[in-house]
Amino acid sequence: MHTFETLPFVNSFAALPPIFYSAVTPTALVHPHLVSFNADAATLIGLDPAQAQRPEAPAYLSGSAHIDGAQPIAALYAGHQFGYFVPQLGDGRAILLGEVQTPHGGWELQLKGAGLTPYSRNGDGRAVLRSSIREYLCSEAMHGLGIPTTRALSIVGSADEVYREQIETAAVVMRMAPSFVRFGSFEVFFSRGQPEAIRILADYVIARHYPELVDTPDKYPLFLRAVVLTTARLMAQWQAVGFAHGVMNTDNMSILGLTLDYGPFGFLDAYDPGYICNHSDQGGRYAFDQQPDIGAWNLTRLAQALTPLMTVDAAKEALDIYPAAFATHYIDLMSAKLGIAAGKDSVPLITGVLDILHSNHVDNTMFWRALCDFDSSPGATNAALRDLFPDRAAFDSWTMDYRARLQTENSTDTTRRNAMYRTNPKYILRNHLAEVAIRRACDDHDFSEVDRLLDLLRRPFDEQPENAVYASAPPDWASQISVSCSS
Repeated sequence: MHTFETLPFVNSFAALPPIFYSAVTPTALVHPHLVSFNADAATLIGLDPAQAQRPEAPAYLSGSAHIDGAQPIAALYAGHQFGYFVPQLGDGRAILLGEVQTPHGGWELQLKGAGLTPYSRNGDGRAVLRSSIREYLCSEAMHGLGIPTTRALSIVGSADEVYREQIETAAVVMRMAPSFVRFGSFEVFFSRGQPEAIRILADYVIARHYPELVDTPDKYPLFLRAVVLTTARLMAQWQAVGFAHGVMNTDNMSILGLTLDYGPFGFLDAYDPGYICNHSDQGGRYAFDQQPDIGAWNLTRLAQALTPLMTVDAAKEALDIYPAAFATHYIDLMSAKLGIAAGKDSVPLITGVLDILHSNHVDNTMFWRALCDFDSSPGATNAALRDLFPDRAAFDSWTMDYRARLQTENSTDTTRRNAMYRTNPKYILRNHLAEVAIRRACDDHDFSEVDRLLDLLRRPFDEQPENAVYASAPPDWASQISVSCSS
């Protein structure tokens, strides 16, 4: 296992021409302190979790102390933000330390909130403890759910004051990912008419993440096709679990199909397809039910940026696979949630249950978990599940079709229940759970709830009877929580 001083950095992104980034130096925090450390993430880079106990750990994990071998840079990119192209964005409050090589591939380490970069524009380059806790917990919650995501190694807090809507304290999250390259990383060079830069970046991503394509004559269309497929799968996974990202700008879209940049996210409480988790999204562009279409729209922007490397027809052919890829994966996931065989004949049951969930304002996560215990025997009332629905007749009508499908498949309740428990989580990171952890951390300097949630969300499909209260419906005050792009 490695210490902070012996992490094996290779810094492959920094080896690219300087047009792709700017060299930077993290800005030290005043008296940094460790808020939370993720031992599971540490093992991915071979870092001894005991390193978190060292007095120097907060300085190393926040950029206040230099880690040998790291080469801090801020990446350049552009992006479409709420549908409008912004020609230069870049890492305004993120600093890439470098890439730690492991026997299973490289992990880039990135500081979020470590100070000004050339791309900070009018910002301060800092993150606040509130938003840092949200990102730290949600990235690990998504990993626990089996959804591709960046990871989080640590949160470091400080007494440094920063201003958002009010005075808050600064914090730094150490994020990890195989790559932080985004759709916007290509858009910036397309907008500037620099095709050679697009080629260099594409070759870099292909060599590191799609090596089977390196010597293929049509590697660029195949690369785009691979990104289309991973993005379609990611959108299906978001929809199936009830996750709303909130800011699906192209600069927040990972070239590897990872969930990237957690800001005003939210998981559905009551099932509402029009749910808008971002208070800043007044037009509802990134509402929950819009995410699959926005995924396609963003891919079109990426395809356009890659046209210097392929014909327009080849780009269109790659994009054309998105609708079927999304639909197939979504139907597969939703069928698994229902405990039935996947296929187009599952669609009426899927749309039917979503309709009654919506019209009855039923809690999304609680319903799917309760459905695992559905009794398919003739005459069973499934009273506990039925009582979730004010409109009992609608529930009864749907369960007639559901029971018939289970009988057709010769489904046995025990086998189906065990399979459904593995696909319908009992625990998600509801906004009010994150808010409780944030309030304790910010107001009382009590970080225990952050660690408690981190442990809980690692095992979202387990019963965890000692933590059953975390699976309860949100309290009334939760409806007043507001998150925005500053979150």
